[in-house]
Amino acid sequence: MKLLVMETKLHLRDWPTLLFTIGLPVGLLIVLGFSIPGFTEQQEGGQRIVDTHMPSVMVLLSLLTLSCSVLPAVLATYRQQGVLRRMSTTPVHPARVLGAQLLINLAVGTVATIVMIVAGWLAFGAAPPRQWAWFVLVFLLGTAALLSIGLVIAALAPSAKSAPGIGSMVMFPLMFLGGVWVPREVMPDALRVVSDFSVAGPFAQALKDTWGGQPPQLLHLVVVAAGLAVFGGLAVRSFRWE
Repeated sequence: MKLLVMETKLHLRDWPTLLFTIGLPVGLLIVLGFSIPGFTEQQEGGQRIVDTHMPSVMVLLSLLTLSCSVLPAVLATYRQQGVLRRMSTTPVHPARVLGAQLLINLAVGTVATIVMIVAGWLAFGAAPPRQWAWFVLVFLLGTAALLSIGLVIAALAPSAKSAPGIGSMVMFPLMFLGGVWVPREVMPDALRVVSDFSVAGPFAQALKDTWGGQPPQLLHLVVVAAGLAVFGGLAVRSFRWE
């Protein structure tokens, strides 16, 4: 608990990074909502439906920014400055250090998502997630899986300067596979299969399904849970104090 409180204070002091992480996807959602006709509404069978693709994609963008950019840079800086080396002389287990970072960034991602949902609803009437229980489960599971990837990047990055670059090399392919630039529905079949077995693709699709009122597919939940187990285990095993 002391470690968690200390890390929370340090994150709150770095308010420009928090503002960017929360503000960027919210700003993009609002700009797109006002500038693209039919962005939040479509016609299907004579009935008006709400487009859930872009809101769910903006949530994914925010979480990928946290996981692949913010989190690795923090831990790599701690290692380079000797903070982790001093921690190694205490009874603190690596799993507790990584767990504190995961919980803090999970909280930041949760705040960013709530702000995004409220901003979209107030700005242009974008509907909130319709399957709240499933949405929360998918969000927590997928966010933890993405943050575990970030913890692996942080563990393997040789320096604080290299961590953001390595994170970017991981983040942009995951953004593509998650449908940030090309919707998964129009991807070629072979590419969609690759997307289905990445962490970002199933997570993005499960977010979209629960946002639109459908339960997530079992395969997507299994893939995301497997990603959390694999990358979480790798993060703990590959963790280096210095």
